[in-house]
Amino acid sequence: MIDQIYRKAVLTVSGQKFVENIVRKQGWGLAQRFVAGEEVDGAIAAVKELQTEGILGNLDLLGEFVASPDKANEFADKVLHLLDAAHAAGIMPYASVKLSAVGQGQTVDGQDLGLTNARRIVGKAKGYGGFICLDMEDHPRVDQTLSQFRTLAQEFGTQHVGTVLQSYLYRTEADRASLDDLKPNLRIVKGAYLEPESVAMPDKADVDASYRKLVYAHMAAGNYVNVATHDESIIEDVKHYALAHGIEKDAYEFQMLYGVRRDLQRELAAAGYRVRAYIPYGRDWYPYFSRRIAERPANVMFVLRGMLKG
Repeated sequence: MIDQIYRKAVLTVSGQKFVENIVRKQGWGLAQRFVAGEEVDGAIAAVKELQTEGILGNLDLLGEFVASPDKANEFADKVLHLLDAAHAAGIMPYASVKLSAVGQGQTVDGQDLGLTNARRIVGKAKGYGGFICLDMEDHPRVDQTLSQFRTLAQEFGTQHVGTVLQSYLYRTEADRASLDDLKPNLRIVKGAYLEPESVAMPDKADVDASYRKLVYAHMAAGNYVNVATHDESIIEDVKHYALAHGIEKDAYEFQMLYGVRRDLQRELAAAGYRVRAYIPYGRDWYPYFSRRIAERPANVMFVLRGMLKG
């Protein structure tokens, strides 16, 4: 409950326009701990640096809730450029995309623009042998995102497109089971949006228990799972579960955020586990930065100390 109160307080404060203005003016140097620059070149460089340590990358051009078809198409074009740039740099394109950023919910020529642009993006990634993860957003978008994921998985194959499930939503256990027929590649996260208690678990212990249950169920079903957490107790439990059930290391991977627990990322990679860092970049970094700060009180202190020094 304390964690929920803390997250709610930080997200409420960060949502105030005057706070955003202050952080945007003074906080970019601090945001660079979590964001790999504002342009694609910085993101590609971050992937290459991590690869020298045996860590893979998951690129994410920051942006969400685009309001017009033109802006959605423009954003999709930028993602396509990212995939081209990664391929040209000798990197297998692996990227995350928020469907709201490419037009989800906007109808153009009788089709949902988010799905239309997602087809362009996943098709491009497939041509390069790459992968697109459809990020999950706040709870009103879950049904449409899962429906569109199913469509894309059937058209392009689950080796080229996956999605995300959030353990703090009560509905997620049933959502995971409903996708088993696809043998999907899923990224399991705890959830970082400010959600009402009617749809999301308020207590950390319940969220953690739900997380473990989701990962174990997905492994038991023979599906590839991305264990996206920095929680060392969960990481150890997943390793033990996999070992006890004869699940090979190539059947799952650990995913962590760029700039967070780099020591743990290196340690896992050195031990032979597949590790992938979620590498966000772009000019629309403030919402993402706010959610990272809301996750841990230590992150707030990091920002305050930096701003006072500045």
